[in-house]
Amino acid sequence: VQLQASGGGLVQAGSSLRLSCAASGRTFSVLNMAWHRQGQGKEREFVAAIGRSGISTYYADSVKGRFTISRDNAKSTVYLEMNNLKPEDTAVYHCAAGRLAYLTRTDSSYDYWGQGTLVTVSS
Repeated sequence: VQLQASGGGLVQAGSSLRLSCAASGRTFSVLNMAWHRQGQGKEREFVAAIGRSGISTYYADSVKGRFTISRDNAKSTVYLEMNNLKPEDTAVYHCAAGRLAYLTRTDSSYDYWGQGTLVTVSS
C-alpha cells in the first residue's frame, strides 16, 4: 500500500484546511487509517484515526472539536478537515494505515506511512 498526502499549505490562525491521503492498492477498505504530525524539533504525535467502515473515530485531545477525520472507501482516500487552526498545529502531517482490528494512537501499530504534507499556521 502506498499513501500520498496532499492539501497542506500556509494559512493564518483561525483558518481551515482539508488534507487528503490517497491510497493505492485494493486493500484500503480493510485498513484502519490515521493522521499523525511532526513539528520541527518535536516528536511525531498522533492526531486522529478512523476505522474501516468510517464509523469509529479517535482523536487526540489537542484537536478534538476542531479536526474531523473521514474516509471514502470507494475513492481509497482518507481526509482530515482542520478548522480553527492554531500556530501550534504547524507540522508535517503524515497519513498511516494499519491492519489492527482496533484504533490506536501508537506509531508502531501502523504498517504503512505516507511522505507527509506541510501545514504552516501563522499567528
